[in-house]
Amino acid sequence: MAPDTDQQLRQILTDVLGLKRGQSQKFTAETGLFGHLPELDSMAVAGLLTEMEDRLGFVIEDDEVDGELLETYGSLLAFAKAKRATA
Repeated sequence: MAPDTDQQLRQILTDVLGLKRGQSQKFTAETGLFGHLPELDSMAVAGLLTEMEDRLGFVIEDDEVDGELLETYGSLLAFAKAKRATA
């Protein structure tokens, strides 16, 4: 069975953003990301999306990336799950 998307996404956020150990485990669907996490700036977004593609096995098209995608952990997780379902 493939590793859980939720846990993988939390690990990607931790690795790419250099979050404190366990910090991403406290994220809920409502946890704000872009604009809320100082580590997630415009430069980090590209790295985050690239890691998501590499580790989760899908391609993110430019037109799929908008402010809503990175607004909350829940929106990012829903996107990742939907992409994996169609990959």
